[in-house]
Amino acid sequence: MESYMQTKSVQDLIKKIEDIEICMFSTLEPDGNIVSRPMSTRQIDADGTIWFYTDDHTEKVEDVSRFDHVNLAYADVSKQTYISLSGTAELVTDRAMITKLWSPVLQAWFPRGLEDPNLALLKVIPHSAEYWNTSANKMTQIFKIAKAIMKGKQYQGGEHGKIMM
Repeated sequence: MESYMQTKSVQDLIKKIEDIEICMFSTLEPDGNIVSRPMSTRQIDADGTIWFYTDDHTEKVEDVSRFDHVNLAYADVSKQTYISLSGTAELVTDRAMITKLWSPVLQAWFPRGLEDPNLALLKVIPHSAEYWNTSANKMTQIFKIAKAIMKGKQYQGGEHGKIMM
């Protein structure tokens, strides 16, 4: 039963993030600072593995080579869905995989396309994720916030959960 629940949780997580194209991809710099940059999710596998295109000569690749733990932060403000995903990243230079995930629109960021010798993938294997979301519309949320204030209680704004992968 636990295995089914874990699979269901991973599938639910994938559904939450599959329509959010951009995430903030965070790495640890050598001086201990955390740096984030927007990255476009290329693919999410059934097991939750997430793929991104990159140039293999970037600071984020250097950061991942030193310390492979990363965080991905997804947000869909219109749906009030927020996800923080922790995992490990690795550089993938397998040309077959690079070709498999390629789309012509990526040429805007990688003008030399598949011929670019620096074109690579970052593969993120998630370890855990935490999410927050509410299905209530704005007016309902405002009402619930006002109610919490008037009653001196903490606002309970929706669903929150953790998934261990």
